[in-house]
Amino acid sequence: MRVIIVRNTHRGNSLYLLCFVNGPPDHSISTNILYHGKYISPSHFELFIIAGFYIPRSNMQSTTWPERFVDLKRQIVEATPDYEKRLTESWKDLLGELDKRTADIAQAGPNYIPQVRYEDLDKLSVEEVDIIRRKGTVVIKDVVDDSEARAWKTALDDFVKANPHVQGFPEQDKQFFMLYWTRPQVQARAHPNVLKASAWLNKQYHVKSGKPLEGVDLNVPLVYADRFRIRHPGPGWNNFPPHVDGGAIERWEDESFRKCFADILSGNWRAHDPYELEGRLDARSSLYGRPGQATIFRSYQGWLAMSEAAPTQGTLRVFPDLVLSNAYTILRPFFRPTVPLDSEDLLKPENWVFDISTPDFPGILIHPTGFSGPRPTPEVHPHLRLEKTMTSVPKVNPGDMVFWHCDVVHSVEEEHTGQEDSAVMYIGAVPQTPMNTEYVKKQAETFLAGINPPDFVKDQPNTTYVGLGADTDVKEHIARVAMGLPIQVA
Repeated sequence: MRVIIVRNTHRGNSLYLLCFVNGPPDHSISTNILYHGKYISPSHFELFIIAGFYIPRSNMQSTTWPERFVDLKRQIVEATPDYEKRLTESWKDLLGELDKRTADIAQAGPNYIPQVRYEDLDKLSVEEVDIIRRKGTVVIKDVVDDSEARAWKTALDDFVKANPHVQGFPEQDKQFFMLYWTRPQVQARAHPNVLKASAWLNKQYHVKSGKPLEGVDLNVPLVYADRFRIRHPGPGWNNFPPHVDGGAIERWEDESFRKCFADILSGNWRAHDPYELEGRLDARSSLYGRPGQATIFRSYQGWLAMSEAAPTQGTLRVFPDLVLSNAYTILRPFFRPTVPLDSEDLLKPENWVFDISTPDFPGILIHPTGFSGPRPTPEVHPHLRLEKTMTSVPKVNPGDMVFWHCDVVHSVEEEHTGQEDSAVMYIGAVPQTPMNTEYVKKQAETFLAGINPPDFVKDQPNTTYVGLGADTDVKEHIARVAMGLPIQVA
């Protein structure tokens, strides 16, 4: 039995409910409670466990923002002359563009997402590459042979069976695994096609000044050890609502990170270049040491499919316009609506005003150990029209890869309507930079020791696993460099 207090935060209202819940522990809760004539969505809950056991929830938070963030807002905008006028004009222009582009996205559906064959990456036209860059997401077909990808999935199933104590969730039916060094994962990351695809993505970035940067080589891909999932058919995955990884309040608070959005914050969002590299190199995406937060720079996040997966089958969803989502996310804390959030006129630009008098950053969640997000929602980011624009990626087959820019708003479908497991390994694109190289050196030590990577050391199990990958599984030169391993001399 779980005894919980549920606070509904829908539409800015607060309703406290005492609930008694039977059933095994998991990461979700459902409801059929009516509030003001409407069902309360679980995404609006804040859970306060007062008996039984703790349920992790991504939106557990304190609602009190420190007043120092009022000063931060003021500091940011005062760098721009006549900031209120310029930012207001920019905001209205942005809302007009969002109105048009979101309609196009909603109408096109999965067809809006670019798809290319691995063998054609170097043959794409400038126009085709520009489309990929603008949308921020791409499906790369046939990176690995189907049979090899399927074999990795079988091997991972066997690994879990041989190590039933592995960490993962949901606890009673594990499908997302906190495993990093299984042999299939090591082999997949070391695959030359995977690394070459990563390098192609890294090279979409550039340095505006054109000057070479010490320790930076976009032609050299590195490896970031991450996890995998083998999702079973059925509903119930609400752990991954729309969000952006790689930094929360840090996007505004950290000066280097903030440089990535300088054009947006100076009232010129149309000039924003999400592929400008310099601000990314020293950006601190984890000022508060939040667990599970990547401390390296991934140019793109990504996964490799080990099974078929199509829309409605538990696949990835994205907001496929990188410039617009960045501009809206970054500017949103500086504007507030003048009409109720449930008003039919909420989306009209004239019903929003510039306001830096409050410390809150909508979409950023406060935790006892820091901040998480950005977590856009239809309630506080209405112009994104997330209910219609979060777009499922097209069908993938084993060996295909999906990549999305590190700033892309993304989520996972809550329901898997297919008949088979939807299995992916998370493999992002990581360029050689001083910060990334230093991380990979430390990561290599954990690989050789068979322990969790540096970013996941807090999840270290109290046991060892049977069948982990080894140094001998990484043979090719490009892979050993990518993993920070000693180069073998013939």
